[in-house]
Amino acid sequence: MHFTEQDILKALSTVEEPDLKKDLVTLNMVRDIRINGTQVRFQVILTTPACPLKEKIRQDCTRAIHKHLGNALLVEIDMIAEVTSTRSNTPILSQVKNVIAVASGKGGVGKSTITANLALGLTKAGAKVGILDADIFGPSMPIMFGVEKEKPYVVESNGKNLIIPIEKYGIKMISMGFLAPAENAVPWRGPVAGKALVQFLADTDWGELDYLLIDLPPGTSDIHITLVQTVPVTGAVIVTTPQKVALADALKGVAMFRQPSINVPILGLVENMAYFTPAELPNNKYYIFGQNGGRNFATNNVIPFLGEIPLVQSIREGGDNGVPAVEKSEPIIEQAFAQLAQSLAQQVAIRNATLEKTQKVNVKV
Repeated sequence: MHFTEQDILKALSTVEEPDLKKDLVTLNMVRDIRINGTQVRFQVILTTPACPLKEKIRQDCTRAIHKHLGNALLVEIDMIAEVTSTRSNTPILSQVKNVIAVASGKGGVGKSTITANLALGLTKAGAKVGILDADIFGPSMPIMFGVEKEKPYVVESNGKNLIIPIEKYGIKMISMGFLAPAENAVPWRGPVAGKALVQFLADTDWGELDYLLIDLPPGTSDIHITLVQTVPVTGAVIVTTPQKVALADALKGVAMFRQPSINVPILGLVENMAYFTPAELPNNKYYIFGQNGGRNFATNNVIPFLGEIPLVQSIREGGDNGVPAVEKSEPIIEQAFAQLAQSLAQQVAIRNATLEKTQKVNVKV
């Protein structure tokens, strides 16, 4: 039986993208169809390399072709990732597809640890990732990545001086910790701290990135306002722990991003230290800070729940020793952060497909 490209497209038009609820052909996710006798090969363009539904889409495509064109047809599918973006006409970070703010209502919930390991999870999935340590008052990324002694250098490009970020584990990063010695307290006033953030955003040679994670200071401050005024932000991730007091502060962070004058989409909530799992009992979960606090908070506030991260000793050790826990390849940690990376990438893709383009905001304070 003779098959044409139109036959293949007709069959694939019955396959729905699970998140976007439209068929692959309408979404222009099918490319480069090649037919050779009873063999067909084509590309499916995913919205992120960390797509959690990759295998489901592959299986659905194969089933659809067999159903409409016969089981004898040999189907080969190349899954290609092209991270989506709604950031346009942005002179600052023009090659960065998605700027993601990682925030927490209070300190001590592990926001920076989540940022570091989430970045590694996205990188391991094949994404190009950077971290801007915007916690000007308490930078921690240099310690977490074991690069405290590194110093970024400056190059001149087209008459402008550009900071070259430090790179570790394939992740580009910049932090005040690279510029100010850890033993020296830096008494920043709000406007001065804001200027430092703007310089990190505008004068760093980030190159092409799929995701730039902005590790914000705890709470809500001038730094948060400066960020959304300076660059279009794709969305925000809120980090909390299960306790009631942490969730109360997380609500303030959500409320800030949802202010009409700011209107930054909330991509989801991460519950850190969700349960304790001792190394000698890896299958046991002890909910020492309470159970499902973050999940219930997300449901009540109509926020995607991105996942639970366990309280595991090696996560803390990794941050202290300069080797983020994901890099150690412990199954429980790798799985937790792989799922977190997939969930975040999924929400970014949904946001980019369903909401308006990202814009800078004009906040009057």
